[in-house]
Amino acid sequence: MVEIADEKIWYVYILKCNDNTLYTGVTNDLDNRLHQHNHGQVGAKYTRARRPVTLVYSEEQFNKSEAMKREHVIKKLSRTEKLMLIN
Repeated sequence: MVEIADEKIWYVYILKCNDNTLYTGVTNDLDNRLHQHNHGQVGAKYTRARRPVTLVYSEEQFNKSEAMKREHVIKKLSRTEKLMLIN
């Protein structure tokens, strides 16, 4: 994992769920979080019922605050706009 000035890189990500819906979240450990979404009991209740999920988009942010701001912006997008972002 990349670190800058003792801060971990944060990621904003979009998952495609088994029912073809999209889920947006933030994390500082993308591989672990994807594993949690697919196998764990910790985390998003939304994805537990829609497994398996596939990572379709991610972008780096320099801190949690910026990642959460970007997550908020992405969550406000329409499905069509999210698909355009992914592509």
